[in-house]
Amino acid sequence: MQVPLEIQFQDIGPSEAVEARVREETAKLEQFFDRITSTRVVVSKPHQKRLKGNTYRVRIHMTVPGGADIVIDRDPGDRGAHEDVYVTIRDAFRAARRQLQDHVRRHQGKVKIHESAPHGTIASLHPGEDHGFIATSDGREIYFHRNSVADDCFNDLEAGQEVRFAEDVGDKGPQATFVTPVGKHHLT
Repeated sequence: MQVPLEIQFQDIGPSEAVEARVREETAKLEQFFDRITSTRVVVSKPHQKRLKGNTYRVRIHMTVPGGADIVIDRDPGDRGAHEDVYVTIRDAFRAARRQLQDHVRRHQGKVKIHESAPHGTIASLHPGEDHGFIATSDGREIYFHRNSVADDCFNDLEAGQEVRFAEDVGDKGPQATFVTPVGKHHLT
C-alpha cells in the first residue's frame, strides 16, 4: 500500500484488538491484490437505543489504480444485525474482497459477457399439432413444440410476433428448446 492504513473509531473508544483485526483483514486484501493505493477504515457504534442492543458499523474506503474507489459501508440499519464488532468487520471485508475481485477481473478483461438469446418472429403456428416455426434473422426456420413455450403461453402466440428462443439440434434438424414472447421495448 502506498499510503499507510488509516483506522478511525467514531462514537467508540479505540481498541487494540479491533485495530489488530482490521490490520489482519487489510493484509489479506493486499495479498490478493498488492496494488491497493490506500485504505481507510472507520469503525463506529452509533448512539441508538434499540431493544436488541447497540450495533456496530464499519466503513471501508479503498483507492485502487485504474478504477473507481471501492467503498463498503456495513450499516446494520434497523435489522439488529452486527451486534458483534468482529462479525461486522468480517462482513465488511468480505464485501470489499468481492468488489476487489470484480475490479481485478474488469482490469484483466475477464468479465463475462452475457449474449442475449437469439430472437426471431413466429413464422407459422399449428395449434392442432401443438407446434410452430420461428423465422430467424438469417433466413432459417426453427421448429418449436407447445411444451417449449414459457409460461404455457402457446395459445397466446400469433404469427409475426417477436420471440426469443434457445436453439438445439433435434432429430429432424434445429429446434427451439425454450421460447418466450418479447414484450414492449424488447423485454422478455
